Amino acid sequence: MEIVVKGRNVEVPEHFRTHVAEKLSKTERYDAKIIRVDVELSHETNPRLAKTAQKVQITLGSKGPAVRAEACADSFYSALDAASHKLESQLRKAADRRRSRERTPASAVAATPDELLPSDPATENAESVEEGHVPGRIVRVKDHPGLPITVDQALYQMELVGHDFYLFKDAETGLSSVVYRRVGFDYGLLRLADDAAAEVADVAAS
Repeated sequence: MEIVVKGRNVEVPEHFRTHVAEKLSKTERYDAKIIRVDVELSHETNPRLAKTAQKVQITLGSKGPAVRAEACADSFYSALDAASHKLESQLRKAADRRRSRERTPASAVAATPDELLPSDPATENAESVEEGHVPGRIVRVKDHPGLPITVDQALYQMELVGHDFYLFKDAETGLSSVVYRRVGFDYGLLRLADDAAAEVADVAAS
């Protein structure tokens, strides 16, 4: 497993690189397919954000989907601890879901997310504009994979990346949809229906 540590306008000392390698070495126990770990450090120059000025983002690249976690703190060491804790939590959940799927009969699973959405952080089609940040602007544009997947697979992807929502195309309905996290460990599902489908739904409900 290759670990790459880089700084965005931040110099990374060698002792911190060693600390990162020691901190993240145990991630392989959750997923043996991990090939590369990218750790990026950045600094917020706004003095009002001093308590969360240091940001650490960790991205795991593997034969399956990418896994990301990030955290901000008053020091890079604290931010790394928080981000790695989030990362372990996501990997643990993903491992639990994999074991759950392995206990499910093969006929009940059409395709796994690893087959549907292989992703490499280096090949994602994304454009990010972060220097000279001005509040209220769109600072990042990303093309999202459009291959249809099931709701369960979308939930799996959301847990992997550690987000509170996940955009996808529903394989069952063909509609653009979003799964999201609700209070109390429940999930919600939003579907973007076209006008014709919405009219049919209204008629059926009346």
